[in-house]
Amino acid sequence: MDRPDTLEHAPLGRESAYPERYDAGLLYPIARAANRAPLGIEEGALPFVGEDEWHAFEVSWLNARGKPVVAVARFRLPVDSPNLIESKSWKLYLNGFNQTRFDSRERVIDTLVADLSAAAGAPVSVELLDVDDEALAPRRLPGESLDDLDIEVSDYTPSADHLKVGVEIVEETLYSHLLKSNCPVTGQPDWGSVLIRYRGPRLDREGLLRYLIGYRQHQDFHEHCVEHIFTDLMARARPERLLVLARYVRRGGLDISPWRGTPGERPPEPLRLARQ
Repeated sequence: MDRPDTLEHAPLGRESAYPERYDAGLLYPIARAANRAPLGIEEGALPFVGEDEWHAFEVSWLNARGKPVVAVARFRLPVDSPNLIESKSWKLYLNGFNQTRFDSRERVIDTLVADLSAAAGAPVSVELLDVDDEALAPRRLPGESLDDLDIEVSDYTPSADHLKVGVEIVEETLYSHLLKSNCPVTGQPDWGSVLIRYRGPRLDREGLLRYLIGYRQHQDFHEHCVEHIFTDLMARARPERLLVLARYVRRGGLDISPWRGTPGERPPEPLRLARQ
């Protein structure tokens, strides 16, 4: 699936007719390389491992007898896939399932895996969950919150200068619900929570919170915001181990939860927050 590296022809930010039938051609891949290059990240030599986890809450199709089926889908894109998939195109693609008949749930999964993997350029995993599955119950982030720190803030663009460390080596997990960035096309706000787990020189918490709040007027995709945070922390704090996980609030029936880590790191057990 060969598409340009830009959003010039993407459906995001445009008026779109919602499809009535399945059409894999609606998926719009965006090359990751263009956004990674300014961070000094080279394809084939990624400084992290990770995934982009998506939940889709508006998934439905017709069974062989025409009866609707509903589900919540969980997708995982590998961090080394050459492309991410533009979110509105993904929503339009899923809407095409609404009036399409499938012989079985397995056939739906096989179709999703094939189409999404082709768009991403790497294997994408797919789960279909019942809408009352316990796995979808809201949970809380582990660790200590930064949000009660009484700080003064005047800078709402990302600045690694806020990141300062001490000499003591610690292992801790910190989080904040104050993450906000903006869609690079529509300018709509993207609200999220971010978790940072590391072992290394102790991070100055006030500086870290100022840094995270600095994304408030930043325009970029969710995935690239997480990579930006990861690369800045690695460059300024030089931890032995690092995990950065963001869980963004759903928009248009989709939420995105990218994570990036040093080799060997894994995120906490799959979870959803109340805002998702």
